[in-house]
Amino acid sequence: MQITQTSLKGKTALVTGAASGIGRNLALVFAQAGAAVAVADLNQAGADAVAQEIVAAGGRALGVAMDVSDEAQVDAGFARAVAGLGEIDVLVANAGIQIVNPIEQFAFADWKRLLAIHLDGAFLCTKAALRSMYKDQRGGVVLYMGSVHSHEASPLKSAYVAAKHGLLGLARVLAKEGGAKGVRSHVLCPGFVRTPLVDNQIPEQAKELGISEQDVVRNVMLRDTVDGAFTTLDDVAQTALFLAAFPTAALTGQSITISHGWSMN
Repeated sequence: MQITQTSLKGKTALVTGAASGIGRNLALVFAQAGAAVAVADLNQAGADAVAQEIVAAGGRALGVAMDVSDEAQVDAGFARAVAGLGEIDVLVANAGIQIVNPIEQFAFADWKRLLAIHLDGAFLCTKAALRSMYKDQRGGVVLYMGSVHSHEASPLKSAYVAAKHGLLGLARVLAKEGGAKGVRSHVLCPGFVRTPLVDNQIPEQAKELGISEQDVVRNVMLRDTVDGAFTTLDDVAQTALFLAAFPTAALTGQSITISHGWSMN
């Protein structure tokens, strides 16, 4: 975790999918920058552990159990976060899953489950966050965790690519609707980040494509980067922090690609 001078002092952030991976690191970096952080995740124990780590370092945090595809759980989680930490100033809609299969073998139940978490979850969390952000014109920032696949496509990822493309539309509408009320929106679009989600894809893609796991990493995931490197957790967190703390609406509605040159949209 890198030290940054960018400040979120006095702000309250809620990060979904924050018990591990990208979300966990975002929560830690935001806390280091001065934000009180609601650590939201389906895994209550994991969320509590990250919150305790923040508190132990001198920050303010709260673990919140939340299935982002369940409206009642989202509303209850946001209410708990507001009661414990204050009105929400920054939302990071990060929760997500991956399911890899060719279209003709992609189960409709899997399609619906993936879109429910990525798209329904982003919508429900946005709606809940706006209760704070629109209150007394206080404003706020909503960051959606997109992907290079918000702009690109890859085989075997029909639901994921569709969901990540959908976040661009949601962010752009929010930018238009929220601008007059001081709310900004952005889509973070990382390349492959070496998290458990990506690690799980490597053997899955090797099996589907009939190649070795090493070839998946070298010739599928990192082939088009300029340096043969994965996007790092801090690459994503520092970009998110920059956007969360940015002082104007100059960048609202934009997607920011973080991919070591893989995609240059």
